Amino acid sequence: MTLRPLFFTWLLVPALAAGLPAVARAQTPPESPPPSASPTSDASSQVPPSSSPQQTPSASPAAPADSKPDTKTSVEFTSLRLLLGKGIITQAEYDAAVRDLSETSGQRAGDNLSFVVGKWATTLYGFIEGDTIYDSTQSLNEIAGNSQIGRPGTYGGDHDRTQFSVRNTRLGLRFKAPETNGIRATGQLEMDFLGTQLAFGGANAGTEASNYNNALMRVRHANLQIETPVVDVLIGQYWVLFGWHAKYLPATVELQGVPGEIFSRQMQVQISKTIKTDDVTFEIAVAAIRPPQRNSAVPAGQGGLRFAVNKWTAPQTLNLTGSSIQPLSFAVTADVRNVRLPELSATPKTNYDKVGASVAGDAFIPIIPGSKDHKGNSLALSGEVSTGYGSADMYTGQTGGVANPTLPTPAGATTAPVYPSDLDPGIATFDAGGQLHLVQWTSFIGGLQYYLPGSGNVFVSANYARTHSSNTGNLGAANRTRDSEDWFDFNLYWDATSAIRLAVEYANFNDKYNDGLHAINHRAQFSGAFLF
Repeated sequence: MTLRPLFFTWLLVPALAAGLPAVARAQTPPESPPPSASPTSDASSQVPPSSSPQQTPSASPAAPADSKPDTKTSVEFTSLRLLLGKGIITQAEYDAAVRDLSETSGQRAGDNLSFVVGKWATTLYGFIEGDTIYDSTQSLNEIAGNSQIGRPGTYGGDHDRTQFSVRNTRLGLRFKAPETNGIRATGQLEMDFLGTQLAFGGANAGTEASNYNNALMRVRHANLQIETPVVDVLIGQYWVLFGWHAKYLPATVELQGVPGEIFSRQMQVQISKTIKTDDVTFEIAVAAIRPPQRNSAVPAGQGGLRFAVNKWTAPQTLNLTGSSIQPLSFAVTADVRNVRLPELSATPKTNYDKVGASVAGDAFIPIIPGSKDHKGNSLALSGEVSTGYGSADMYTGQTGGVANPTLPTPAGATTAPVYPSDLDPGIATFDAGGQLHLVQWTSFIGGLQYYLPGSGNVFVSANYARTHSSNTGNLGAANRTRDSEDWFDFNLYWDATSAIRLAVEYANFNDKYNDGLHAINHRAQFSGAFLF
C-alpha cells in the first residue's frame, strides 16, 4: 500500500522516544492471509541440529550455555486478523477493534494495517474520498444536513451550484495497550477535513479556493475506552448514545448527517454493559454528555437499551464506505437536557430555565438474510424515529429558521440593542411575548438496501426522511421558519476492487415554510473512495 511509508517514520518516533528496546524485526505479512492461518514460530524456520557429533564447516557454533536471552522487542507491520491468529490479541479485543472501525472500514476492519511493538498496537484506517455534487439551488454545502432550501423568487433559490471536494477524506488511528488483569484499554483518534471555514465574501471572510483546496482538519473521534469484566467506560468525543450511532446510519452516498437523521458526536463519559451469548446480545448504557449550553451548568443525560439476534444477519452499509454483516437489532434511547437563558433584555437580571426531553427508536431488519460468504440477493430495512424538545444539536444544521424577537429601540437611539444569547441557534428561543420555548422536532428516516445477486459487489439503496416541528410557526416569521421537510434519495454502489468503491446518488429536498411555500432542491452526486 503506497500510504504505508508515509506513516512508518511517524509511528516509530513515539516508540523510540518512550525508550523502547531496539527494533529486532520488521516484516510485512501477506496481503490476504486466511483468517484461520496459524502463526509460524521462529523455531520452525530454523534447521534442526544434526544427529551426528561431527560439525560441518558451515555450521554456526553453539551458543554458550550461560548466554543471556534476547531481550529485544519485536516490531511488525501486520493486521488485526493476523494479530488474532497469532494470539497477540484476544477474540474480545479483535471484536472491540472491528466494532470501533466498522463505520469507516466495514468488513475490511480486520485487514487494516497495524503497527505492533511488543503487545502495543496502533491500527491505521480511513479512506480518501472525492465528491462531485450538483444542486439545483445555491442552498447547500457538501453536507446538506438540515439546512433550509432557498425560497423560489430569491437569487439563491433560482440558481444552481456545483462543488468538487475531497474534504470528507478520513484518517484514523486506534491504539491498543496490553491487557492487564482482564482490563483492556484503547484510544481512538479520528479526523477528517471538514473543519469550520469562514463564510465566503466580505472583508474578513475566506475564499472558495481556501475552503476546497486548503481544507482544515477537524476531530471526529478522540476518546479512550476501558473495558472491564464488570462494565465498560468511554471518556472523550464519540457518537452520542441518543440514536445508538453508528449502528443505524443510512446507506447513502450523500455526506451525513442527512435531513431527519440524528447525527452527533460529543464529548461524554459513557458507562455500558454488554451481555452476549451465541444467539443474542443485550446492551445497556448511560452517558453524561457535553451540555448544549455551558452556561446551563448541567450536562445532558442519555441512556439506552439495545437487543440483537446474532444469527439473523444481512449486509449493511453505513454511509459510503462502512459495509459489514450485521444482525437483526432494535434500540431505544432517550436524551434529557437543561437550558438557562437570560431574560429577553439588553441588560438581563433574571433567567429562564427549561428542561427538554427526547426519545428515539432504531432498527435494522434483514428481510432477505445474507452472510459474509453469501451477500448477493440480500435485502435489509433500517429505520429511526425520534421526537422531543430542544434537540436541534442532535441533528446536522437544524435551526428551522427560528430567531429571538428584536428588542425595542430605546428613545433617542438609532439601532435596537442586541440580546446577549449564549445558546446555539435552533435549540430554544423566545416568542413575541418574551416567553422561552424549546423548539420541538419529530423526525423519521427509513431505508432499504439490496445487494444484487452474485458476489454482492453491486448494490442499491433508497431512503426517505420527514422532519416536522409543532411550534416553529410561533418562533419567527412564517416566511423564514420551517414547518417540515421531506427528503428522499436513490443510490447505486459498485466495488470495483476491494479497495475502490464508486457510487452515485440522486436526492430530492422539499422544504415547506410556515407560510405554506415549498422550496425544492435536486441533488446529483458522484463519489469515489479508496479504502485503506
